Amino acid sequence: MRQLAERTLDEHGIQRAAAKRGRSVRVNLAESPLGWLAARGLIDARQSEAGERLRADYERAAIAPNITMRWSPRVDGGGPGGLDPTGAQIAAKRRFDAAIAALGRGLGDVAWRVICAGEGLPVAEKALGWPARAGRVVLTLALDRLADHYRLP
Repeated sequence: MRQLAERTLDEHGIQRAAAKRGRSVRVNLAESPLGWLAARGLIDARQSEAGERLRADYERAAIAPNITMRWSPRVDGGGPGGLDPTGAQIAAKRRFDAAIAALGRGLGDVAWRVICAGEGLPVAEKALGWPARAGRVVLTLALDRLADHYRLP
């Protein structure tokens, strides 16, 4: 799916809603930051696969907050306890937690922000209080450690 939008870049290459000067680029809003890095050769296939596995476990575990109502049938028979998590969700949550723990603090923070939350690197760097352009180096280290955790060849 392609959702194209025009964005203006400032002199540092950071996307701005309304910059006075700078060049204009067309971006695909449906493309993940991890996919963007892989498409431009900034991460290799092993790192991309590791990131996709982490994101798949994150989505399968349904960790993200829900914004809409769940229309799936209730598993518990409609009791007051709500929807019981399935075995697949529990297993995915355990895999996700183990992967984040293997990354450690710092690497886990940037990996979660970029891979799972879908933040761009400049936004993640700013939120973590890092200097500009430090995020890609740290993210590639995190992806390498994640690939080792998943035992990818």
